[in-house]
Amino acid sequence: MNRQRSFISFIVAGAIALLVIAIASFYWFFAKSPANLIASSSGPSAAIFVSKLAPVMVSLLTNPDRLQALEREEELSKLKTSLFAKSGIDYKQDIQPWLGNEITLAITTLDIDRDLENGQQPGYLLALATKQPEKSREFVELLFSKRALAGVNLAVEQYKGVKLISDNSQPEQDLLAGAVVGEGFVLFANDPKVLRDAINNVQAPDLNLTSSPEYQKATKERLKGGLAVAFLNLPIVAKWQGLELPEQLYNSQIISLVLNPKGLLAETTFLTSSEIVAPSAPLSKPVGALQYIPASASLAISGSNLSNLADSDLAKLWRQATATIYGSGEDVVSRLAKPLADVQKSWGINFPEDIFSWVVGEYAIALLPEKEQTNPHWIFVVEKSEGVEKGVARLDAIALSKGLSINTLNIDRQKISAWTELTTATKKSDVKEGTSFNIETKVQGLHTTLGNYEIFASDLETMDEILATKDNSIIDNSNFKDSIAAIPLPNQGYIYLDWTKSQNLLERQVPILKLVEVLGKPFFNNLRSLTVSSYGTDTRSLKGGVFFKLHNS
Repeated sequence: MNRQRSFISFIVAGAIALLVIAIASFYWFFAKSPANLIASSSGPSAAIFVSKLAPVMVSLLTNPDRLQALEREEELSKLKTSLFAKSGIDYKQDIQPWLGNEITLAITTLDIDRDLENGQQPGYLLALATKQPEKSREFVELLFSKRALAGVNLAVEQYKGVKLISDNSQPEQDLLAGAVVGEGFVLFANDPKVLRDAINNVQAPDLNLTSSPEYQKATKERLKGGLAVAFLNLPIVAKWQGLELPEQLYNSQIISLVLNPKGLLAETTFLTSSEIVAPSAPLSKPVGALQYIPASASLAISGSNLSNLADSDLAKLWRQATATIYGSGEDVVSRLAKPLADVQKSWGINFPEDIFSWVVGEYAIALLPEKEQTNPHWIFVVEKSEGVEKGVARLDAIALSKGLSINTLNIDRQKISAWTELTTATKKSDVKEGTSFNIETKVQGLHTTLGNYEIFASDLETMDEILATKDNSIIDNSNFKDSIAAIPLPNQGYIYLDWTKSQNLLERQVPILKLVEVLGKPFFNNLRSLTVSSYGTDTRSLKGGVFFKLHNS
C-alpha cells in the first residue's frame, strides 16, 4: 500500500491536477483563440491499452502547453515544476519537445495480483502521446537512470518486442514502471504487470476497451470537440468501492468537457439496457414559476411534474449515484437543502406523499441565503392545478395536528395565509409580584396565490421579497440567463447553484468539498455558478449536463 501511495503522489495526483488546472484555463483561452485548441475528434487513442473491465479512464485530448501562453497565475508552470522536482527532470527540456495531444489516466484493474489476502492494490496506467518517439525514449531512459542514481534498483525486460524498465524497489520506496510503445505512446504504471497487460490489450483487441459494446455505445454519445473525456464502468466502480447497490439500472457513463464562451459544459450520458421513461414532458422554455424567485436566490430548482419523480429513472440514477459516492443510500438532498429537510422533520411530513403527489404542473424551489450564511430561507412555487387546492388543505390539516394556528394577514394588500405557533418568553420583573410573560408569534410558513401559482415561503421577510421581485426575479438575472443558454432545449428543467452565495453553506454541509476545492483551486476561484439539467430523447440513455459559469466570461 505504501508503494501505491508513492506512485499516486508522483504520477496520478499530478496528472489529475494537470487536468483540473487545464480545465480551469480553458474558458479563458477559448474566448481569445479557439482555433489554436485542437482536440481529437476520434476520442482517446490510448483506449487500446486499457482493459474493457477497467473501472475508470480519463483523458485530456489536447496538449496542455497550448494554454501556457495565456496563464495568468502560472498554475501549469508551477505544477510541472513541482511534479518533476523530486526526479530531477526539467519539464521544458525533457518532456515538452515530445509531448503530443493526449494524456490518458486509467485505473486498469481493481487488484494487480488478484490476491485478496494482501489487500486490494489497483493498477494505474498513465499514457502520454508522443510526437517524437526517439526523444521520448531518451526521456524514459533519463528518468530511470536518475532514479538509479538515487539508489533504487532497476529491472529491464523485453516483452513482446517492447522494452520495459521498472524499479526493483522496496515497498517503502517509489515503484514505477515505464515503456515507449510503438511510435505513439509513453506508458507509466505502478507495476510492470500493468504494462504487460496494456501490451496484451493492444495485441489482443478483444481484451481492450475499444471492443466493449458499452464503450462503443458511450463514445457515440460523446460530444464532438470535447477537450477532455471520462468513461466509467459503473458496476465495476461500485465493486471497487465495495458496494452492493440495491438497484443497478445504469451500466456505464461517459463525460465530455466542451468549451463555451461563457464557461465550461460537462455533458454526461448514462447508458442502460432498460427502456427509460422521462419523469415529465420536456420543456421548450424556462418555467413561468421562476418569475417569483428573487434574483438573490443561492439555489433554484425548476421543472414540471413532481408526482412521479420518486419512481422515475432519474430518481433511480440519483439513488445509484449517491450510493456509489457516499457508500450508502444517504439522502444528499438533506445536506444540500437542509432547511427543507428540517421542515420535513419538524412537520412530520413526507415530501413525495404529502406534497410532490399533487404537483403535476410547473414548480420552482429556491433557497435564499441568510446574511450569516447559517440558515437559508426557502421558497416553493407551484402552478395551479386540480389537486393543488386539496394539497394545501392537506398541509393545513397537518399544521393543525401539530398545534399550529392558521391566520390571515396582508402584505401590501396581498392576502397571505400563515401557519403560526404561539410561544411564551419569560421576563424577570423588578417588582415583588414575580415574573412577567411575553407572548410571541412564530411563523412556521406562509402561502399565497399570485396569478396562476401558489407561493409558499419560510417567513414574512422572504414573502415580502417575493412580492417585490417583479423587476428583479432570477429569470431576468444575466448570470442565470447566460447559464441556461448553454443548456440544450428541450430539457427537464434546471438546478441552478450560485457558487459565490452558497460556498460557505455547502462547505459546512459537505465537508469533503473543501478537499475538492484545494485540489482544483484555480477552477473554484473562477467559478461563479453551476447549472444542471437533464435532456435528450434516447430511451436507452439518460443525458444531461452541468454548465460551469466562470468569472470574467
